[in-house]
Amino acid sequence: MLNERRRSVLSALVDEYIASVQPVGSKVLVQRYGLGCSPATVRAELVALEETGYVFQPHISAGRIPTDSGYRAYVDDVVGSAPVGLAPSDVLRVRRHYESVERELGEVLHETSALLSRLTSYVAVVVAPTFRRARIRRVTLVPLAPRRALVVVVTDTGQVADRAIEFDDDVTSDELMSVEQYLSQTLDGAVEAAAEAARGRITGMSGREAGIALRALHDVLDCLAEADADRVMTGGVSALLAHPEFSDPATVRPLLSLLEDGLSMLRVISEVMRTADVEVRIGQENSSVELGHTSVVAARYGDDDLGGVIGVIGPTRMDYRRATSAVRTVSDTLSDVLGS
Repeated sequence: MLNERRRSVLSALVDEYIASVQPVGSKVLVQRYGLGCSPATVRAELVALEETGYVFQPHISAGRIPTDSGYRAYVDDVVGSAPVGLAPSDVLRVRRHYESVERELGEVLHETSALLSRLTSYVAVVVAPTFRRARIRRVTLVPLAPRRALVVVVTDTGQVADRAIEFDDDVTSDELMSVEQYLSQTLDGAVEAAAEAARGRITGMSGREAGIALRALHDVLDCLAEADADRVMTGGVSALLAHPEFSDPATVRPLLSLLEDGLSMLRVISEVMRTADVEVRIGQENSSVELGHTSVVAARYGDDDLGGVIGVIGPTRMDYRRATSAVRTVSDTLSDVLGS
């Protein structure tokens, strides 16, 4: 455990390093942070912090830099007790952004990723609610060609999934309309497991429409599965590249590959969420090696069954106060919007 003075020194050092991206010396801390003690005392505290693994000295004549353990102590002691990091004007901007939301959920979530990135200057990650727990509300079949149609599935969470269907024979508009009505009635309120069970009932239908309905149901289930695997949205990758930690292509390339892999990002973000509050993973605390030089701040939105996750990914030299405040504000506001 850190005593009060040591916590103050560590907090000041992290704040200064976040702002300057330069190793921090005792004289700077005394001059800028009003620690109430001499440079010699601060130097002694820095030595103690280095010996216990909270900071390190990159060169013998340089100041100190926080370690992952130092950031962790800072987040737990400082951010946990004083999470305010957004200005009231920023909080108001977030609230107003969602005041007149009447768009499809996917569009709202894409806008959320852009908003969160603008607020933090980090990569924003938004995971849409899973389709596997959502209830089907409507199935629409749109004719595209004599043997081709588009199936569109709308869920009770406002999510939309679609894909093209290829039939073996020509299908009339009347047949598509009849099958559409049947599927919409049969699948109304059904979750994925109940939709699967509908296969057996369709095989008991007679006529050509049974085959059309069976093929359409197959594609309904397939497009839901595809949409469930492809529900990670990212925004602000260019903002991340502006940070000096990612100026080396060898460092940033694995991270960019991870961000482009939706399934891997879904796993990473799901692993981060262990509590109902904002979760912070720092450097090597992340299970993915690609995130070893980054921090992840994430939170759930919506209810447990039909909610998702939002978060930001940035350097370990992250403005944790602002990042946690931004994620919490956007998460709470988005939850209110979706619950209304």
